[in-house]
Amino acid sequence: MDYKANIPIYLQVIDDIKKRILTGEIKLGDKLPSTRELAVQYTVNPNTAARIYNELEQCGLCYTKRGLGTFVSEDVHLIDTLKAELSSEMIETFISGMTSLGFSKDEIINLIKNYHE
Repeated sequence: MDYKANIPIYLQVIDDIKKRILTGEIKLGDKLPSTRELAVQYTVNPNTAARIYNELEQCGLCYTKRGLGTFVSEDVHLIDTLKAELSSEMIETFISGMTSLGFSKDEIINLIKNYHE
């Protein structure tokens, strides 16, 4: 994973895990790596890995069973809500970027319509 200098690493890892869950790469109910394994996987400090899981638990995306590990939430409604939020953020970023390049709303719509033609 290539880390961006202007965004804290733990937030980038959280975003990566969220995207992997939302795309189905990590399934609902799957056991996540231990904090040590996560630290090695993303080359972060084990304390950072623990913070990542704490943040994911706070937003309800995962839960920890003492002695068993951390698991992805099976709440389909939550996943759908997060997917909608992420898509809104992506659309907003895209439109903002296109607007800053001087494209009008109609021009943006036409570009999208003609994108795969």
